[in-house]
Amino acid sequence: MQVISKSRLGTRGRPVESRAAILRAAVREFSDQGLSGARTDAIARAAKVNKALLYYYFRDKETLYRAVLDEVFSGLLEEVQRALSQKLPPGKKLLGYVGTHFDYIATHPVYARIVQGEMMRLKAGKSPHFEHIVQNYFHPLFMRVSEVLREGMASGEFRRVDPMQFVPSMIAVIAFYFNSTNVIRLLTKVDPMSPEKLAERRAAVFDFISAALFNPNHLSHKGARA
Repeated sequence: MQVISKSRLGTRGRPVESRAAILRAAVREFSDQGLSGARTDAIARAAKVNKALLYYYFRDKETLYRAVLDEVFSGLLEEVQRALSQKLPPGKKLLGYVGTHFDYIATHPVYARIVQGEMMRLKAGKSPHFEHIVQNYFHPLFMRVSEVLREGMASGEFRRVDPMQFVPSMIAVIAFYFNSTNVIRLLTKVDPMSPEKLAERRAAVFDFISAALFNPNHLSHKGARA
C-alpha cells in the first residue's frame, strides 16, 4: 500500500501556510532588529522553513521587508475602513475610527516599532517604499477621514477644522503613546501596556479628540465610545 506523506511547511507544497509563517517571523525580526539588523537566517528558523524557500517567496531581504510593511499597513487600513463605512452620524463614525485605530495598534504592539523604524529611514532618505505606503495606505485613510470631518462640519456636529492639520494631529494622539512606552515606563514606573493603563489611555484619547473637534452645542456624540 502506498503511503502518501503530508507536505511539510518547509517545502513548496503548502505555499499559503509557508508564506504566512515567513511573514509572521519577519514581522517579529524586523520589529526587534530593524531592517539593517534583521537576518533572513533567523527569520527562516523562526518560520520553520529552509532559507531557500524564503528566497523562493521573497527575492531578497528588501522584498521581504516591503511585504512586511504591506502586512502591517493593510491590516490597519482594512479595520479602520470598516469602521469608517458604518452608517452612523459623523461623530459616532469618527470616534468609532479612533477606537478601532487605537485598538489595532494596542493588539499589534510590534507594528508600532516597524512603523517608527520606517519613519526614521524616510528621514534619512533611505526608504524606497514610502511612496508606495503613502499612495496605498495613508492617502485612502486621509481622504476617508477628511470626508467624515467635512460631513460633521456641514451638520454642525464638528467645529470648523482644517483636515490637513487635524488628521495628522489626531493620528499622532492615537499612535504616539505606543512609540513612547519605554519612556513612559521609566517616568511612571508602571507598565504602559497593561490592560488598565491602555484603558486609561484610550479614554484620554477620546476625551482629547472630542474636546478638540466637537461643537459644544451639539450633543449627538454622547455615548459614541461604547
